[in-house]
Amino acid sequence: MAGRARAIVTRPAREAAQWAADLQARGIAAQALPLIAIGPVSDPALRQALQRARAAFAGYRAVMFVSGNAAQYFFEPDQPLAALQQAPEAINTRVWAPGPGTVAALLQAGLGRARIDAPPADAAQFDSEALWQVVAAQVRPGDRVLIVRGTNTPAAEGGNGREWLAQRLAAAGAGVDFVAAYERGAPRLDAAQQALARAAASDGTVWLLSSSEAVAHLAGALPGQHWGQARALATHPRIAQAARAAGFGSVTECRPTFNEVAASIESLHEH
Repeated sequence: MAGRARAIVTRPAREAAQWAADLQARGIAAQALPLIAIGPVSDPALRQALQRARAAFAGYRAVMFVSGNAAQYFFEPDQPLAALQQAPEAINTRVWAPGPGTVAALLQAGLGRARIDAPPADAAQFDSEALWQVVAAQVRPGDRVLIVRGTNTPAAEGGNGREWLAQRLAAAGAGVDFVAAYERGAPRLDAAQQALARAAASDGTVWLLSSSEAVAHLAGALPGQHWGQARALATHPRIAQAARAAGFGSVTECRPTFNEVAASIESLHEH
């Protein structure tokens, strides 16, 4: 196929911009089209709950962050955790991450790598199931675990998300608390973004999909759009299923590491 491989990155704005820049450096004509809007929690009750969770950090056996955004908004740069500032070496709380993006955000927040548990770099997937294989042996009856995640708009107490890990923890006798560290919602696509999306539905561009929610937002933003000629690259089987349900004509799966994503985009371009 003539020309450069083309891709649209649909992650939240900050991540999409970085991924697009890295893919461009690789020689791929990548553009960012964020399909999830991210921001701090605005509901006063949720903000108070988040502050209480920050203060209680050291009392948990482990704190699990569902994503890099969860870590970023929990560890505010201008509001460092008092417990971690006072005596980080005395805190036994483990920090759990489902994948390398979350690990990177935790390291950027100042946590030491030795206290972070995550699936190995060669794991087949980066999700709660892969994380549980790593951390299950840590959990004892009576432990308390905090799960930090996002909330949809309108906001829900404790946030929204999969309950799979919480169910495993409860079965092991642990108590589970939830806190919402950020809000996510559907973005407003301007005319240029809508035009880009409609063109990419049939011109061979590869849609990099890293969230089932992003797929739903795309369908909502362009009602009636036919996706039968569109090509998607999904970084998890659940996302691939959502893309097929939305009507994408070609859906390929790959692990969510940069090198594998880039190689998959190049391979799809060649074929």
